[in-house]
Amino acid sequence: MTDGKAKHINIGILAHVDSGKTTLTEALLYKTGTLRKLGRVDSKDSFLDTDIIERERGITIYSKQAELEYEGMGITLLDTPGHVDFSAEAESVLQVLDMCVLLVSAADGVKGHTLTLWALLKSYGIPVMIFVNKMDQPGADGEAVLKELKKRLSENCVDLSGAVSGLNAEDEEAIAVCDPELMEAYLEGKAEIDNGCIAGLLGERKLFPVFFGSALKLEGIDELLYALKFYAPVKEYADEFAARVFKISRDGQGNRLTHMKITGGSLKSREVIGEEKINQIRIYSGEKYETVPEIQAGRICAVTGLNATKTGMGLGALKGSNPIILEPVLSYAVTSDDGTDSSALLSKLKILEEEEPQLKVFHDEESSKKEILLRVMGEVQLEVLKRTMQDRFGISVCFGEGSVVYKETIAAPVEGIGHFEPLRHYAEVHLLLEPAERGSGLSFGSRCSEDILDKNWQRLITTHLQEKVHRGVLTGSPITDMHISILTGRAHPKHTEGGDFRQATYRAVRQGLMQAESILLEPYYNFRMELPVENLGRAMTDVENMQGKADAPEINGEEAVLTGRAPVSSIRNYAKELAAYSSGMGRIAFSPAGYGNCHNPEEVIEKAAYIPESDLRNTPDSVFCAHGSGFVVPWNQVRDYMHVESEYNPFSENNVFHDDEAVAFNARRIEAENSEPGSIGNDEVDNILNRTFYSNSGSDVNAELEKRKGIGREDKKRPKSMDFDEAYADYEYKPSEKKDKLLVVDGYNMIFAWEELKTMAPKNLDSARDKLIDIMSNYQGAIGSEVILVFDAYRVKGRSRTEMDLPNLKVVYTAEGETADSYIEGLAAKYGRKCDMTVATSDLWEQTVAWGSNCRRMSARELELAVKREVAELMEKYGKGQA
Repeated sequence: MTDGKAKHINIGILAHVDSGKTTLTEALLYKTGTLRKLGRVDSKDSFLDTDIIERERGITIYSKQAELEYEGMGITLLDTPGHVDFSAEAESVLQVLDMCVLLVSAADGVKGHTLTLWALLKSYGIPVMIFVNKMDQPGADGEAVLKELKKRLSENCVDLSGAVSGLNAEDEEAIAVCDPELMEAYLEGKAEIDNGCIAGLLGERKLFPVFFGSALKLEGIDELLYALKFYAPVKEYADEFAARVFKISRDGQGNRLTHMKITGGSLKSREVIGEEKINQIRIYSGEKYETVPEIQAGRICAVTGLNATKTGMGLGALKGSNPIILEPVLSYAVTSDDGTDSSALLSKLKILEEEEPQLKVFHDEESSKKEILLRVMGEVQLEVLKRTMQDRFGISVCFGEGSVVYKETIAAPVEGIGHFEPLRHYAEVHLLLEPAERGSGLSFGSRCSEDILDKNWQRLITTHLQEKVHRGVLTGSPITDMHISILTGRAHPKHTEGGDFRQATYRAVRQGLMQAESILLEPYYNFRMELPVENLGRAMTDVENMQGKADAPEINGEEAVLTGRAPVSSIRNYAKELAAYSSGMGRIAFSPAGYGNCHNPEEVIEKAAYIPESDLRNTPDSVFCAHGSGFVVPWNQVRDYMHVESEYNPFSENNVFHDDEAVAFNARRIEAENSEPGSIGNDEVDNILNRTFYSNSGSDVNAELEKRKGIGREDKKRPKSMDFDEAYADYEYKPSEKKDKLLVVDGYNMIFAWEELKTMAPKNLDSARDKLIDIMSNYQGAIGSEVILVFDAYRVKGRSRTEMDLPNLKVVYTAEGETADSYIEGLAAKYGRKCDMTVATSDLWEQTVAWGSNCRRMSARELELAVKREVAELMEKYGKGQA
C-alpha cells in the first residue's frame, strides 16, 4: 500500500466554464486548513481569482497556484482557466502536472470543451481523476453521468467514491477489468487490488477514478483528498538540474517572473542558468509568496532574474521546448484610439504575448498597411485584452473586423529546388514536400547521404526549415500538415556560408509549393447547442447551411442537445442568432476542432488576392551566377539550371538515391574540389592581403577564362553536362587595377554602438558577437574586400592571440595584455601605405592612428549604414526571403 507520507504532488484542476472549478479549489483549501473561510465567485473573494478582471467577470483567466498540506503530504494546486478562449493558458500548465482532477458538472455532463481537455490530457500523458460536481442540484443523476463518462471519455472510468471505506468485490472487479493482465491474475487469485495497484493503473492511464459530490456544500471533498493521498503516483527525478518553464508573468513591481517545475536535481538562489543569474526563488500561494534559498526536484516555483525564458522552454538537462498544441484561430487588426504610436503599442502587446500563450502578435511589415495583427482564441479574450491594456499600460485600443486564420497544405508529393549563387556565395537545396495527416503540423527529415552533403549543412537546412513561418501560394497563409525531407544539395568549399543555405532552403520550399496542388485549410469548432425542442429543426438547417455536420440530437423532455462540427468562419457569431430565434432559451458552446478543408476556397482565395510571384520576401525564384554576376531564374525554369540531379522519382516506391551513384558522384566532387587552384589560407596577416582567388595560377587561369566566355548573360542556361569545375568558373577572381582593399573592424566598438547589438549584449554577449560575425561575413561577400574583425581579449588570463579563418572573414581575438587598439595600430603601420586599408571604429585614438598611417576611417555609424544599404540592395535585386 502506498502510504502517501512525505509525498509532494502537483495537481491541476481543469474544467469547462461554470462547472464549479473555483468552488472546488476553495473547498480543497478550506478542508486542508489553508483557508479559514470559504470564498465565493459571486462574492468576489475567492482565494485564487485575484485579478480585478477575474473578479468582475466571475471567471478564471490566469493560472495560479496554492500550497496546501493534507496528512503529511504536500500539494501544489494549480488552478486553470475554464473558458475556451483561455484554453492555451490551461494547456501550458499541463506540462508540469503530476496528475489532474477533471471537473464535470452533473447538470451539464460532458461538454465540447471537456472533450478538448480530455484529448490534451491524453496527448501529455497525464493521469486523471474525475470529480462530478453539483450533485446537490435537482435532477442530478450520478449513474447517468457515469454512463456518459464511460461512453464519451473512457470505459475505464470507475466510481471509487466509496473506496475511502474500503474496496468491495464490485469495486475490485471494475478495477481489474481496466487491465487484461491484471484481470487474468485477479481471477486466478494471484493479484490483490489495493491502493498501490490503483496508483499504478492511474499512473499508466489505465484507470480513471470517478468521485461524486458538491464542492459548494463540501460533499465528496474528503473522498477526493483521500484519493490524492493514496492513489496519486509518485515520480522519480534525476540528480542533474533540469526544469520546465510553463508561464511568464510580472509582479506588482514589474519584476519578470519565470514559473517553472524543477524536474531534476535542485536550484539555488544566485545560481547561474545560461548567462543569467537567479535573484530570488519564490513559492507562491495565491497573491502571497515566500522566498527560499533552494528548491528540490518535483516542486513548482517562480524565479526572478531570467529575461530570456519562454513558455514551454526546457532548462538545464531538459533541452528543447514544448509548443502549445491549441492555436488561436481568429485574427484582428489592433490600433490605439488615444494617439499612442504603433511602436509603443507593439512593445506593450509583445509584453502581453510573452505572458499569455493564447495571444500571438504580428507586425505585418509585408503589407502596405503595416498593421499590428493579433491572433486570439475568441472575443472574450479580446475584451479582456482591451481592459488589460487600459489598466496596465494606460493605452486605449480598438480592434478591426476579425477573420479566421487559414492554413495551406498540399495534395501530393513534390520536389522543390532552391539555388542561391550571387557572386562569392553558393548553395543548392532539393527538398521533398509530402502531405501528412491532418493536425500533424510540420515535420522534417533527410533522405540525403552524408557523402553527398555534409551532415553540418543538412542540420543547417533543417534549422532554416524550422525557423521561419513558410507561407503557401494560395493566400499566403502558413503551411502545415507536411513532412519535408532533404533530398540532396551542394555547398562550395570556399564560398558557402550559413546564410546561403537559408536562402536556398526558403526558395526550395516556395518553388515546390508553386508546382504542387495546394489545399486551403480553415479552422473548425466542435459545438454543443442546448435549445428548446421546437427550435431544433431550424438549428439543424442552419448547421447544414453553414457547411457543418451535426450528430443525432438528444431529446430531454422539452430541451434538445445538438452537437457537431462546423467551420469557425460560419458559426463563430451564431450565438446571437440562436438567442434571437429561441427567445433567449438557446445557448451554444465551442471548442477547437483543428483544421479541415476550406468549404469555400475560391471565395477566400479571390478575396485574399495573393500573388505569390510578387511576394519578394517569400520568392520561389532562384539566383544563379554567370561571368561574375548574379541573375534571377524564375521558379518554373530552375530545373533547367540546377547543378545537382536529385534522382527523385515521384512514381518510385523508394524515392532514394542509388548508393553506387552517390559514391561515384561524391568521388567526382571531391576530386574537383581538391583540383581547384587556390585556397583560403590561415597563416599570418600578410597572407590576407595576397589571398585572392586563383592568384597563384597566373596566365593559365586567364587563358582558361577566355575559353569559357561562351557561358555568358546572353545564354544563361547552364548545360547539365557541365562538370563541377566548370560550374564554378563564374567565381574566377579578376585582379583589380587598384591596390588590394582591406577593412579592419573593431568588434566591441561596433557591438556597443549598433542599436541591435547594444540591446542584445547585456543579455548575451556571445550572441551579440556571433551576430556581428554573421553580419560582417555577409557584408564581405557583398563588397569583396578582405575583412578582419578584431575582438579585445587583453583581460583574459593566459590567453594567446587566436586567429580564425571563416569562409568570408578573418576573426582575431587578441592576447592577454594586447588591446584591440594596439593590434589595429600594428596593422595600420604595416599595411596602411601598401594597400587601400579602412579602419572601422568610433574610437578617437584609433581614428587618429589610422589617419597617420594613411588609412581611410569609418565610424561605427557609417559602417552600420553601409551594411544596411548593401542588405537593402541585395533584397531589391534578388528578393530575399528574410533580411
